[in-house]
Amino acid sequence: MYKISRVVALVSGLIPASLMAQSIEGVIKSSDGNAVAGALVTVEGTSARTVTNSDGSFALNDLSAGSTELHISASGYAHLYEDIVLTEAGVKSLALTLIRSPIEVIDIVGAPIHMSVMESASPVSVLSGESLRRQQASTLGDTLEKLPGVQTNFHGNVASTPIIRGLSGPRVLIAQNGLDVSDVSRVGPDHSVATEASTSQQIEVLRGPATLFYGSGAVGGVVNVVDGRVPTDNTTRGEWLLETNSADEKQLATFNVTTGYESFGFYADGYWRESEDYEVPVEAEVEEEEHDHEEEESHDYVVENSAEKSNGFTLGASYLFDEGYVGVAVEQFNREYGIPGHSHDGDVSVFADLEQTRVQVLSEIYVQSQWLNKVSVRGGVTNYEHAEIENGSVGTLFENDGQELKVDLLHNPLADWNGGFSIHFKNNDMSAVGEEAFSPPSESQTIALAAMEEKHFGDVLLQFGARIERVTIDADNVLLPALEAHDHEEEAEDDHDHDHGDEETVTRVFDVAHKFTPVSLSAGLVWDFVPGYNFGISVSRSERAPSAAELLSFGPHIGTNSYEVGALFALDGEEIGLSNQTIDLETANNIDLTLRKTQGDLAFVFNAFYNQVDNYYYQTSTGLYVESSHDHDHEEGVEEEEEHTDELPVYIFAADDVVLNGFELQVAWQATDTFKATVFSDFVRARLKDGGNLPRTSPMRFGTQLAYVDDNLTANLDVTRYQSQDHVAEDETSTDGYTMVDVSVSYDLPISSQDIMVYLKGTNLTDTEARVHTSFIKDIAPRPGRSFAVGVRGNF
Repeated sequence: MYKISRVVALVSGLIPASLMAQSIEGVIKSSDGNAVAGALVTVEGTSARTVTNSDGSFALNDLSAGSTELHISASGYAHLYEDIVLTEAGVKSLALTLIRSPIEVIDIVGAPIHMSVMESASPVSVLSGESLRRQQASTLGDTLEKLPGVQTNFHGNVASTPIIRGLSGPRVLIAQNGLDVSDVSRVGPDHSVATEASTSQQIEVLRGPATLFYGSGAVGGVVNVVDGRVPTDNTTRGEWLLETNSADEKQLATFNVTTGYESFGFYADGYWRESEDYEVPVEAEVEEEEHDHEEEESHDYVVENSAEKSNGFTLGASYLFDEGYVGVAVEQFNREYGIPGHSHDGDVSVFADLEQTRVQVLSEIYVQSQWLNKVSVRGGVTNYEHAEIENGSVGTLFENDGQELKVDLLHNPLADWNGGFSIHFKNNDMSAVGEEAFSPPSESQTIALAAMEEKHFGDVLLQFGARIERVTIDADNVLLPALEAHDHEEEAEDDHDHDHGDEETVTRVFDVAHKFTPVSLSAGLVWDFVPGYNFGISVSRSERAPSAAELLSFGPHIGTNSYEVGALFALDGEEIGLSNQTIDLETANNIDLTLRKTQGDLAFVFNAFYNQVDNYYYQTSTGLYVESSHDHDHEEGVEEEEEHTDELPVYIFAADDVVLNGFELQVAWQATDTFKATVFSDFVRARLKDGGNLPRTSPMRFGTQLAYVDDNLTANLDVTRYQSQDHVAEDETSTDGYTMVDVSVSYDLPISSQDIMVYLKGTNLTDTEARVHTSFIKDIAPRPGRSFAVGVRGNF
């Protein structure tokens, strides 16, 4: 008998779980008793998922016996988690109720553990669905700037990138489906991000350090653009859009489609966009002949060199099976755009020609093993080229070849702890050749290991994480030229009469090899202290290795209108040589406090943060100037100073301790089934610990959105106030505040099997002159004036 029992136990252990499967069926209703159709029901830790029908009913089959957790999500409702135990007694029947939430709750897909705006210890935001289509712009920064805590560095409508809590550049990672976009947008503000919002499904923003998931380059946050290029199912569906805009005569066409057959899924998307120089309202003082005094008169101008032409397409395919999928996608991304304020010899415009080919391999496989639950693999190979064209020839050529691989290994629950390990490899080989190649060719490589765990203790969720990296930066052609620099007084004495022929012009060339070991730690807690409310706290210590550009730069960077010198060098009087200072890691100590009301007709999210960054790398003025061989555009009606018109100020990267603190607030009120009002505000104060301000810090902002939605008609009114910014760095000017008023109206036209929507969007309806303080070119490229966009969009 004992032997038979042992045999039975052994055989039972070998039988696949699907042969001992159980089922769950149920119905999901709202708090007022109405069926919730289209709700997504998933079983955590498995590939099992389904959607409720028109009666709110669902069924899940082939489930393993034991404890499990259901996750239910639906648009307009707070998420619901239900712990259940599946026994061998038969089918488990459930009756579940969802409670309304006027703040949209959307899961982050770019993180291995569960995160959303209402449920995670770390503050996150997601832009998707109708909100994404309404706010999408030609650049990523302009698309996201209405999210709390996110602003744009607005570079003339052509190359804007996101600023998260006052941080950007090498501290904010731009990702696509969880992988670095591998462009050069983090090197200069005039470099466009090589990703497209019009073909994306959602855009995720992780505010604060996200180093555990993405590495030390995400010490300030992450923007992850999610699309369906690697399909996870074979359901036939698609979307297309046509749009035109009056401010820049923009024409836009885009589509994406997913389909499949049996075990295969297929995907394709494409877009085409073309625009001219955009119009701006500028107040100029003109003298009327028939009057003896000056009057202010409003004129329409254009920002020269702000046109663009771009297009791209993606093809993807997946093999689908019960335990997951494996897929690959190939993207071609092309963009040609002007660089405002960047003209040579007074009338020769400069434009950028960007090309990128990107291959991504994505896979998620649920495994039946004693330890592992799911294996997620993300890999990418990118070939990037960015040429700056001057008078028909290439003036500077930027190239970047990137390879990246991430493997997430999620384990089965261990004493009710959920989580796993992540292995991450990334390599970037970047070069710049030409007269504005301010950074030498270099190779940066990262190898990392991370662990993330979370556990529920009743109404409390605990989250922990740790990550260790090995970062290497190698360059074998670092230049230290003899810099012919001078200050104001020297120039005034010599009156530009320098005998350049007698100056030493020897350039030293040497090798650089730096190795860093950043370590990041985080802990978070979410406490549902009463039904419908929770409190969150997140603390982290994140380290970042400086980028190659921050270390090795030595040359003119026209995008910032400066001569940049890296932290590897130091100023001694008017001479620049190698620095004797140790190149240290940048360390951010961050704390986030969050209070949320998650359910009911009124909901809110309030975040307060404090971030102390030690050894913060930033550019500081030397007071010196070097001659520039280029002339640059200036705004009409603004007189230039006679001094330094053909020279660039010298800025050198220094390291100092800084403090950033602030808040984000979002309150939404669902007044009726058709009307919702939302107000928001955000603020960041960025200063040097020993006194002084960081440059180009986002100003305080607050605004409101009124939304009306019925069966066919949708209308939105957005009013956003940007306060003036007078907390400025040395040699930086303050910026006046302004108010933006935007409106959009759309109407659904159900035609055959498609849902057709026609829409009208009005932007800056008051035709306000709005200069973005975070922009390097705010004086020559304010925001566009009053504009209207008309479009039609279809879904099938």
